[in-house]
Amino acid sequence: MHVDFPFHYDHRGRTAETSYEDHIRDMIEQVLFTTPGERVNRPDFGSGALQLVFAPNSPELAATTQYLVQAALQQWMGDLIVVEDIEVL
Repeated sequence: MHVDFPFHYDHRGRTAETSYEDHIRDMIEQVLFTTPGERVNRPDFGSGALQLVFAPNSPELAATTQYLVQAALQQWMGDLIVVEDIEVL
């Protein structure tokens, strides 16, 4: 059983469940959209990518974004996924 994220109840009033693939996608979204320091008991959890969203576009920003995303996914999801490539557009 994988609990759906965000947490909610299904039509039977039970905790909503999701498939393994959707659960992994939800976990990736949590890592990417959480800013380090946001979670009280895990202050280093997250990627910090949201801080770069409105930064001026440059090759340096693309490289930084690529590094931050890849490092965060490898750190927090490394036992579940293999990060092959990160493409910043």
